[in-house]
Amino acid sequence: MHFVHETLPQTVRFASGAAAENLAAALGGLGSERAMVIAAPSAKDLAERVTDGLPVAVRHEEVTMHVPVETARRAREVAATHHADVLVSIGGGSATGLAKAVALTSGLPVVAVPTTYAGSEATPVWGLTEGSVKTTGTDPKVLPRTIVYDAELTLGLPVGLSVASGLNALAHCVDSLWAPRTDPLSQALAAEGARALCAGLPQVVAEPGGLEGRERALYGAYLSAVAFASAGSGLHHKICHVLGGAFNLPHAQTHAVVLPHVLAFNAPDAPEAERRLAAAFDAPTANEGLARLRAQLDAPRSLRDLGMPHDGIAAATEAVLAAAPADNPRPVTPAGITALLDAAWEGADPR
Repeated sequence: MHFVHETLPQTVRFASGAAAENLAAALGGLGSERAMVIAAPSAKDLAERVTDGLPVAVRHEEVTMHVPVETARRAREVAATHHADVLVSIGGGSATGLAKAVALTSGLPVVAVPTTYAGSEATPVWGLTEGSVKTTGTDPKVLPRTIVYDAELTLGLPVGLSVASGLNALAHCVDSLWAPRTDPLSQALAAEGARALCAGLPQVVAEPGGLEGRERALYGAYLSAVAFASAGSGLHHKICHVLGGAFNLPHAQTHAVVLPHVLAFNAPDAPEAERRLAAAFDAPTANEGLARLRAQLDAPRSLRDLGMPHDGIAAATEAVLAAAPADNPRPVTPAGITALLDAAWEGADPR
């Protein structure tokens, strides 16, 4: 065994029904007196409830998927104008992503309060979109100092979005098993994350108002993101970043659609990763386990349904080839990626 693993410095506060209390403790620990709260209009009431009584200097609601550079610029100006000393993101990956974009240039600490299973809150990865190109990078400044997890905050997330978001988390697990910096520790986290998500997401579908399934899903999403932060971005995420930036596709749903196709593409050339996933899914093979889970969840199936034009596949293939990791388990070829994207666009069974 020979590897180098970096454990990221971060506090996790996990308790259902305790978001306000835990957020107050996190801000108190930072000595914050002027918080900038970043939450989309859809999360306004929830954000106001969770931050009631806290030292909020400004509330910022311009939250946009994939974090366009102009959106980031305006948020940075708001933070500077109001002399914010901490950024509090409340919501999904877009809110967290915008807070990270502000932290990237300001160095302000971030406290993340997730309401989905996006996982961005546990990584030092940032993303910005300009034109039709999404650029990502890694910087320790954007890693949230504290995560406040409260499964009660996810109860308002509709089942369909819960499924897509949960499969996005599962994609972090899958990619982490063969990403460029994968190691035994990130692989162990990824396998346990996959196991928790496989158990929790069907519970969310069966009982949307229950906390047990949502707690399991949050726990799995956190593990998946920690694994991803260490292992790096594999082929699946390179594909989804290309598609999201080029066609403005919904983030979580795109991951949910692409995941089975990347798994089928790589699994034959990554037997140890395949065995770990099969065990996590309690299935004979990883592909069978994922297919069974997706059927239980009624998961999104096609890029066509998400608004991607078929004539965009050629350009997307070219961009994926340029971004794909050199050490992907299976050689990445134009024919292979074209076939993968075509099947994902059509909603066909993985080839």
